[in-house]
Order: sequence, then C-alpha cells, then structure tokens
Amino acid sequence: MDLLFYHIKLHCYVVVELKVKEFQPEYAGKLNFYLTAVDRQLRTELDQPTIGILICKTKDKVVAEYALSDINKPIGVSEYKLSESIPENFKGNLPTINDIEKEIELYDNC
Repeated sequence: MDLLFYHIKLHCYVVVELKVKEFQPEYAGKLNFYLTAVDRQLRTELDQPTIGILICKTKDKVVAEYALSDINKPIGVSEYKLSESIPENFKGNLPTINDIEKEIELYDNC
C-alpha cells in the first residue's frame, strides 16, 4: 500500500493506492487485499471498516464499476491530473513531474 491514514472523525483507517497508469481491474483486487490486511491487523471493534481509495492516471467508469461490483468494502477510484505550472519560488526546490512519475513507476513495479 502506498499511504495509510486514520480518519479521526470517521474512526477508520484509509488506505490509498497510487497508480501511474490507467485503472486496471486487478488494482481493485490488490486494494481489497490491503483493506482486509488492515482490518485484520490494525482495526479494533471501536473502528469503522477501512476505506480504500485508488488513484489512477485515468479510468474507464464502466470498467471500474464492473471491477468493484462484487467487492463489499468501501472503495473509490479516482483520476489525477498533473499540473505543468509550478510557482516561481518552488522551481528548483521540487522534483519535476517526470521525476515523480519515474519514482512512482519504480514502486509500482515492485
């Protein structure tokens, strides 16, 4: 899993999985695996079910709907957009979009 948070107001863990490619149905299965692991290893009887968020470069809504239709855990799929504009005072201090995508690809292939 790429990110793990705890939502204080909802009283639940939130698992975030990041992908640099278009949504693939197998991503839902992998995220479901992470949710089950967090629920069994970390969640207590005081916590609500763990929420999964899958963020992909692009998604086909129909494919995502089919992939999630029989999963009984709260999972959402979203797209991200990269911005080409960086404020002048941040230029040179932040990695480029290409640097970030390469880094994500390294972890995505693990």
